Amino acid sequence: MQPSQHALRSCLGAALAAFLMNATAAEPASHWVASWGAAQQIPEPANELAAENWRDGSLRQVVRLTLGGKQFRVRVSNVYGTAPLTLDAASVALSPQPGKADVAASPRPLTFGGNGSVTIPAGAEYYSDAIDMELKPGTDLAVSMYFKEAPARQTGHPGARATTFLAKGNRVNDAVWEDAGKTTRWYALSDVEVLAPRKVGALVAIGDSITDGYGVPPDTNTRWPDVLAARLRNQKIALGVVNAGIGGGRMLRDGLGPNLVARFDRDVLSRAGVTHALVLIGVNDMGGQHRNTPDTPADRQQLLADLKLAHRQLAERARAHGVCLIGATVTPYVGSDYYHPEPENEADRQELNKWIRTSGVFDAIADFDAALRDPARPDHLKPVYDSGDHLHPSLAGYRALAETVPLAALRKQCGGAK
Repeated sequence: MQPSQHALRSCLGAALAAFLMNATAAEPASHWVASWGAAQQIPEPANELAAENWRDGSLRQVVRLTLGGKQFRVRVSNVYGTAPLTLDAASVALSPQPGKADVAASPRPLTFGGNGSVTIPAGAEYYSDAIDMELKPGTDLAVSMYFKEAPARQTGHPGARATTFLAKGNRVNDAVWEDAGKTTRWYALSDVEVLAPRKVGALVAIGDSITDGYGVPPDTNTRWPDVLAARLRNQKIALGVVNAGIGGGRMLRDGLGPNLVARFDRDVLSRAGVTHALVLIGVNDMGGQHRNTPDTPADRQQLLADLKLAHRQLAERARAHGVCLIGATVTPYVGSDYYHPEPENEADRQELNKWIRTSGVFDAIADFDAALRDPARPDHLKPVYDSGDHLHPSLAGYRALAETVPLAALRKQCGGAK
């Protein structure tokens, strides 16, 4: 019996070794990674695109990629649509200059399953076919779309801080758009992904208007995630950066867009190749409660408890997917004309920030509060970092945030199920 058992164990060992070798060999050397993206929401009436611009209309939207590659694909969104959305034609081309409608050369057709048009079901997003085109990090890509009809309900991102060009008729194959109309919103465009080596991942920055880039001049790409992406390129760190900020966003309640807990899976975990996320949220939760309710001591304590629990939930979701979660401290906003915070609200901000720094919930900390606060008045933004409304950073402030993100944390990989 002993020789037979030994032979059986040997056979099983050899089979297991062969299986592991085959599994390793079968793992692809490359994968899709998000190079650009935006959080989707239902545009409020002031930010909707007029129906006349959709009907027999073309949109040319310019986005800056953070990763390069030899192949890429585009994800078109109808996630908030209430009926199927037909994209009748689309193309891509390099944009030589943000803020200009013309592209560098004849656009390349964008296809879906080999077809030039596609109908996307309500609530869905579709990937285009892969395009063979070598792109460098920092490339500006123009995505042109043609629609015969307006969507039943629009999906978009109002805080684009980038110019979208509008033209009548099917103009997606035209390099030059003369006399194009303009808006500074994105519509029906969710991601651009590149095919990258297996070791390359992406960071999603998720938060409110400070992440979305409130106050940044259009077409300058000077939001703090943009500056961080440039910093990573300078440091030769291959990591995509996706901005999933929504102006007015809150952790716990819907605002102009869905609450952060509700959108975390779609805006972070479902994006291709995500390895890291940074969450900066809370000022609108605390400020909004103070501005719009009696804001009693019991209310404030409950809000703090709810914010801490929500952060823990995000960390658990991230950990389950092998994503490193970086917690960012909430920046000062005393003096804000919008929220008029009082000493009690400042004490709550300090308590939340202390918890973010010391709780051990996060894989790393980005101490944005310490980066922007005025040493003479720590409850205020430092004047050079203040845009003037005492809530949103200046361009120098956004740069300081980008420089505060710990690069060591971005080089770290977190274990998990991803």
